[in-house]
Amino acid sequence: MNITEDFLIEIGKRIFQIRDKNKQTLDDIEFLTGIDSSDINKYELGKINLTIKTLLKLSVALKVNPKDLLDVNFDFEKYNTDKS
Repeated sequence: MNITEDFLIEIGKRIFQIRDKNKQTLDDIEFLTGIDSSDINKYELGKINLTIKTLLKLSVALKVNPKDLLDVNFDFEKYNTDKS
């Protein structure tokens, strides 16, 4: 259970949901962002870390506000190590 990895997976799911809703392919997003489609797939799977620059490129290509890519259901309490 790793908070960073789990959060990246949730963001990746959100990117995929929006791309799927928009009926955009990985190649469409590659064309619009200049990011290789295999890397976009890795972002969607939560396998690589997103930079702010990449987040902005993806939000433009997906036609959403950057905050919409971060709008995920994530239980931070699950990772709380303070048991007091």
